[in-house]
Amino acid sequence: MELETWIRMAAISGAALSMGLGAIGAAVGEGYTAACANEAIGRSPERSGEIFKSMLMGEAIAETSAIFALLIAMMLLFTGSATDPITPYVLLSAGLCMGFGAIGAGIGSGLPAGACCLGISRQPEVSDRLTTNMLIGASISQTTAIYALAVALMIMFLNLSAQPVCPTWAAVIGAGLAVGLAAIGPAIGEGRAAQTACEGIARKPQAAVQITSLMLLGMAVTESTGVYGLLISIILVFKSFPETLALAPAMSLLGAGLCMGLGAIGPGIGEGFAAGEAIKWVGRNEQHAGVLTRTMLVGQAVSESTGIYALVVAFVMIFVV
Repeated sequence: MELETWIRMAAISGAALSMGLGAIGAAVGEGYTAACANEAIGRSPERSGEIFKSMLMGEAIAETSAIFALLIAMMLLFTGSATDPITPYVLLSAGLCMGFGAIGAGIGSGLPAGACCLGISRQPEVSDRLTTNMLIGASISQTTAIYALAVALMIMFLNLSAQPVCPTWAAVIGAGLAVGLAAIGPAIGEGRAAQTACEGIARKPQAAVQITSLMLLGMAVTESTGVYGLLISIILVFKSFPETLALAPAMSLLGAGLCMGLGAIGPGIGEGFAAGEAIKWVGRNEQHAGVLTRTMLVGQAVSESTGIYALVVAFVMIFVV
């Protein structure tokens, strides 16, 4: 087939992957928020208006990642008629990057939104505090999706025509997979931390400041493996590789992206669990916040270690193999 046909096929496939995968997380997060809002209204019908407003705000944030996916999909569908041999891989990589990158953010943003709705039904006098905490937590859960959006746009608009097709094609695909897959775990973990923060504030409003501070600390650590994915992605896109028809160098670059992307999922979720439980118990035993914080950080550090292993192996694949 002619190159233009391959480019068109890649653009359509990339758009389908971007929007198809990108729709998963937002829909799950929004559905969870609505389910919690219905439960909250069932508990406190007199607060239905306030709960409904918080539900809509939470769902709007959860929808953000799907809008990012829609943007990339539309850009891919209406892409110009480029003639570079690397273009099909670029378009497919952009779709994979944004599609995977939107999954975790949608789910993660829905978790604190649902907890906020339930919290308002139990502690209506702190509804403003709950809503503020929910907005902060849900927005931070979207950051890895923003990484994916930035890399997808970068891949699409960088001029790679001067680079050899092989092994650059593998580096481009690996870059999209690295940041896209690495966005899933941290976003869900951050959502879990923000969810328990809303639950803690509803249980013990006087500890709200301490709970929110611990939430931000836990989410910052949870974010780290998503940053690793972004780092590997940038290296793969901007580093020049010598032309070769051998398959091994290309597989090393593709493997580096897969290694870091998949290797970031578990640590992100695990660190979110550690942060979530610490935050929850600070809301019940505020006087033990110090030991809970230390235990959380140690647990997160141990969970982080596997993500660091993935980062090291990815570096070896790029610079050594």
